[in-house]
Amino acid sequence: MNIRILGAHNVESKRTRCVSLLIDDTLAIDAGGLTSGLSVLEQNSLKAALLTHQHYDHIRDIPTLALNLSINGNGINVYATPSACKAIETHLLNGTLYPKFQESAEAKPVINFKFVEPYKRQKIKAYEILAIPVRHADSTVGYQVSNGAGKTLFYTADTGPGLSDCWPYVSPQLLVVDVTVPNRFEEFARKTGHLTPALLYNELVKFQELKGYLPQVVTVHMNPALEREIREELGVIAGALGGEITLAHEGMRLHLK
Repeated sequence: MNIRILGAHNVESKRTRCVSLLIDDTLAIDAGGLTSGLSVLEQNSLKAALLTHQHYDHIRDIPTLALNLSINGNGINVYATPSACKAIETHLLNGTLYPKFQESAEAKPVINFKFVEPYKRQKIKAYEILAIPVRHADSTVGYQVSNGAGKTLFYTADTGPGLSDCWPYVSPQLLVVDVTVPNRFEEFARKTGHLTPALLYNELVKFQELKGYLPQVVTVHMNPALEREIREELGVIAGALGGEITLAHEGMRLHLK
């Protein structure tokens, strides 16, 4: 399984994009940096997209993806919770801000919304997908993605303390996890549903206790203005855990053997 980090941060700047992952060049997860991270040709190779929740930085590129696909007569299945689909239809693909690409009287829609059901395994192309609720905005889910060769990742989406509630349901080789701010912002992180390095440490200790191992850990959704501080604190908890924690960056490529 090949994973490409299209966007690794919580804000966009000249050097950073909002979160988006790409698996084997065909399956996208979240759409914060989806069109800005891919050529038009690469976008037309996508087979499906998974969305974790309705916050703008995770859905923002769905309209621009639809524009690029529609020119070539292509479409894509977008999997998400009902609330995320409704938010896109109400605020983005509403016929005012962007065309209603989810509707078409003459041909198949460019955007074909499909609902995910938490804790229910779904077959999407060559992958088994498991959506698991996490502690963030209403109806936010993380995704475990497994291929036929037994390679598995779990992307937490934006999440706050209590991530360990997911551990009984997942056994990833790669954990892609939200760490938005450094430890001094713990109150903010708890209030908004995000993790700091110290809060992540608590969740990973519980993972080790339950599973008996520590997966490869890669963090996303970092605030770039605070990234140096986050990196230093993650180094401390990695040493305490006896493992390695890597901060993702735009263009990073990971391979599960």
